[in-house]
Amino acid sequence: MLMMTVPFKFDVPSPDDMVSAGLKSSRHLRKAAPSVDFTRKEVMGDDDHVAVKDTSTDPSSSVKLGGIGGTSSGFATDYCIMGKKVMDDNDILVEKDTSTDPSSSVKLDETLILDNELQHLSIERKPKNSKAKIKKPVPVLQYKPEPWMLQGKDLEMPRQLNLAIVGHVDSGKSTLCGRLLHALGRISKKQMHKNEKEAKEKGKGSFAYAWAMDESADERARGITMNVGVAYFDTKNYQVVMLDSPGHKDFVPNMISGVTQADAAVLVVDASLGSFESGMGVNGVGQTKEHSQLIRSFGVENLIVAVNKMDSVEYSVERFNYVKSQLGIFLRSCGYKESAITWVPLSAMENENLVTAASDTRLSSWFHGTCLLEAIDSSAAPHRDVSKPLRLPICDVISSHVLGQVAVCGKVVCGAIRSDSKVLVMPSGELATVKIIERDSSRLSSARAGDNVAIGLQGIDPIHVMSGGVLCHPDYPVSVASSLELKILVLDIIVPILPGLQFELHAHHAKVSASLVRIVSLLDQKTGKASAKKPRMLTARQAAIIEVKLEREVCVEEFGTLKALGRAFLRSQGSTVAVGVVTRVVQAPEERAEQAS
Repeated sequence: MLMMTVPFKFDVPSPDDMVSAGLKSSRHLRKAAPSVDFTRKEVMGDDDHVAVKDTSTDPSSSVKLGGIGGTSSGFATDYCIMGKKVMDDNDILVEKDTSTDPSSSVKLDETLILDNELQHLSIERKPKNSKAKIKKPVPVLQYKPEPWMLQGKDLEMPRQLNLAIVGHVDSGKSTLCGRLLHALGRISKKQMHKNEKEAKEKGKGSFAYAWAMDESADERARGITMNVGVAYFDTKNYQVVMLDSPGHKDFVPNMISGVTQADAAVLVVDASLGSFESGMGVNGVGQTKEHSQLIRSFGVENLIVAVNKMDSVEYSVERFNYVKSQLGIFLRSCGYKESAITWVPLSAMENENLVTAASDTRLSSWFHGTCLLEAIDSSAAPHRDVSKPLRLPICDVISSHVLGQVAVCGKVVCGAIRSDSKVLVMPSGELATVKIIERDSSRLSSARAGDNVAIGLQGIDPIHVMSGGVLCHPDYPVSVASSLELKILVLDIIVPILPGLQFELHAHHAKVSASLVRIVSLLDQKTGKASAKKPRMLTARQAAIIEVKLEREVCVEEFGTLKALGRAFLRSQGSTVAVGVVTRVVQAPEERAEQAS
């Protein structure tokens, strides 16, 4: 007998293909049969036939399908499938006549589908650009600090002074820091001996003290500081957090990010012939000037000028006076008051005039002022504001066995924070729990404005925590901006600033690409009033109001609201072109509409 065969076809999707491509029946979702019988069936390819056994007289063959993993709302209905089509459109289903069994009759025009709840069993990924849902903030004027925040004196540890060490490359900043730490007993003899041995082996014997701060292999190989080094030492009045910043022009962005938390600063200048002039930019752009301008823009009013390497000029009083006169003119032009500048001649390598008065008669014969340590201890106490909601800009994201997998470090600029409290991490808008607070490896139960601390967090994914973010009070989030209005002062530039300029904007620890949208007006530097509207360009030493657009959102505050988060620095082609403050956070149209509603 001749047997007809059905040709095999490759265009029919396999069950795996159907799963990977999604449920095709979703487009036919209309009705669900309330009760149908499930029979033995064989699933075959296209144009195959399904033989269905009559179950009308075999009740035991019906199968009851429950919910996945037990009872659930989506699978509460018991389904008994009999003779219903669950295959592709090309499959043919042959079923036994069930007209004699009214309980199992089903309307022929109904299509059996999976339960509607199956359509919701999909893993949803949050869109990359979607904004976190942050509840509407409570007005800051309604904020009242808790009693524990207003304690007049922190009994756990002495008050901190964040001290930035800045200056031109090779002026001896790291050597000064290392020498100071060694003299105060913060570096063990064993560690110092190790540094001396390794430095001599690499032909850099004079770098032994600098290596106390420059710990990375790259820094030691190149002989320059690349990242901000942090060390601690104590004086009579303060626990000092020393921030050793890089002096090379390529690492000014790192210097800005780390030193933005400074309360006071030591500007280190090299008294050697030619080196001081190089730092002042006589033969090019020097970082002595740039660092001086940046430090003043950070809000540092008290400055210690350490005239280093005086031994190279035989402790000449004439050379010291020349440095003082030349640099003093520039510092006063930056806004420093003469009474706020302390001048200290010293030699870090020879340990002259660092922690005690100079012993070399060539210096002690004409200088009768304070040594460097006394000048630091005499710095004016910085203002600490605990009356405002918590703001802790994230300097760096770290992890350790003590702090945990998610930890941040930074300076509390206002408010206070304590263990087991909730904080809002911006700009992600995620909540986290504070588990550990450390200051100089010492455990604290709380930290207040001015404290430079490390915070261990729990209950948050690390992807939501980033440098440049801000820890906030949950009910008082920081402003998040994608456009800003700035009041700026243009520095000594050669190429004019035009609308459309692409640059890097630095605000506290955040760095973002930005563009100049428009120049709103020029400002009279004496009166602060607008002198010309919509100028075509900006040139050196001009003040202006500008509007900039940011590539991504940044946490900032208006300068009048919180100075620490309201400062901005504009850099282009490796140089700082302007410094300024945030005068207004420009809201997007949808944000304005949401607030209006």
